[in-house]
Amino acid sequence: MVFKFSTIYLTEDVDVSTLFSPPTSPSSSSTACLPLGKSFTRAIAVAGRAAGGAFTAPVNRASWWRPKKSSGDINLQPLRPQGLYAEKLEEQLEKVKDQLDKVTEELCFARTQKLQQLEDQFVQTNQSIKELELKMIETVEMLRTFRQEREPLQIDLKNVLQKAKEVGGRKGDSSSTKYFSEFSMTEIKEAAQNFDPSLKIGEGGWGSVYKGFIRHTLVAIKIMKIPSMQGSQEFQREVDVLSKVRHPNLITLIGACPEPCTLVYEYIPNGTLEDWLRSKNRAKQLPWRARIRVAMELCSVLAFLHSCKPHSIVHGDVKPGNVLLDAHLVSKLSDFGISRLLPWGEQSSNNTTVMYPTNPKGTSGYIDPEFLVTGELTTKYDVYSFGITLLELLTRRPIVGLVNEMQKAVSAGTLEAILDPLAGEWPYTVAKELTHLALRCCEISRRNRPDLQSGAWTVLQSIGASC
Repeated sequence: MVFKFSTIYLTEDVDVSTLFSPPTSPSSSSTACLPLGKSFTRAIAVAGRAAGGAFTAPVNRASWWRPKKSSGDINLQPLRPQGLYAEKLEEQLEKVKDQLDKVTEELCFARTQKLQQLEDQFVQTNQSIKELELKMIETVEMLRTFRQEREPLQIDLKNVLQKAKEVGGRKGDSSSTKYFSEFSMTEIKEAAQNFDPSLKIGEGGWGSVYKGFIRHTLVAIKIMKIPSMQGSQEFQREVDVLSKVRHPNLITLIGACPEPCTLVYEYIPNGTLEDWLRSKNRAKQLPWRARIRVAMELCSVLAFLHSCKPHSIVHGDVKPGNVLLDAHLVSKLSDFGISRLLPWGEQSSNNTTVMYPTNPKGTSGYIDPEFLVTGELTTKYDVYSFGITLLELLTRRPIVGLVNEMQKAVSAGTLEAILDPLAGEWPYTVAKELTHLALRCCEISRRNRPDLQSGAWTVLQSIGASC
């Protein structure tokens, strides 16, 4: 900042010091100059403070000013050093101003970003609130539906148990029903040693299975998860099916306990066929002859269920995981939780097979593809699942894309390369016949699949006799 001072003209000789000191008495000449002197004094003082000591000399000393007389006038000019200090001060002020502008700009930018972030968070929060509200509405609606369905299911459950008890108590009944018993929860707890974790032999979404000893019999105790509408339905179906039928390759239902939903089966010691196929050590102990026998036993029990009257029984979930192996590696079909009874006389859309309209259930990869389209459950559903299981017995490979892989191997004449070597050396003719049968069972159209009793069983019986 540069200070410029105007030239002061005095009309007569005046002591310069009087310009910076208050007057002693008023006069015409001094009266004209005093206001200017006071203003000038204040200006010098302000400039001195702003310059940080640039003007350090007393303002009432005449040595600050160089008097220049011209025609009786006095010209007062500031000394040059003070001008240099003012220029430096001005430069510093300009730098401070630039820094201030820069900080202000950064603050504005940060505030804008923060506001944008807050707006985005606000929008996301509103969206989340709307989604949660929709989920709550759906949950409430589902709960209302479940409550409406639960009461009739409980009534049906009691009716089924009562009916099973009555049928089991009749004299002269066939062996298919007379062994069914109803157990108390006290007996169940004693048999499983109050559900000792060391006795647990299986667990799934439906519940847990414990090894137990009840009424002098080694058993497997399956306890459904409660509360579970699906568990109640599975319980009813298993009781309804397994309490009425018996077959050498069908797991035996010994009894049940309604509160909570508990099923008591014969104990099968060797686990599932899936366990054997997934383990290399166990797979070696299941040679190709044993695998053919398992296929024949599975085909036999499914044909038996399909031919039951007055209702055909569709298992609905045939797979290695639901085929148990006993101490002699004899197979036992289990888990009838999603099975269905098909009344004779109802025909499907192609007028060839008994059908039942229902929602898709089962295990991915084993589900009848035509069933997924039509929703019509028939005995050919089990035929497709049986074909996939037969391919697993032959190859011990993952089921995803297995049908196409086998078709290509047959066409290219490389079937031997895809067979499971752990089963031993498969007879080529036998392996080829089994592969053709499995691929026929896995046809997309159920109309092209063989009937298990008249078609598949005949082929397997012929193969079994030749081995």
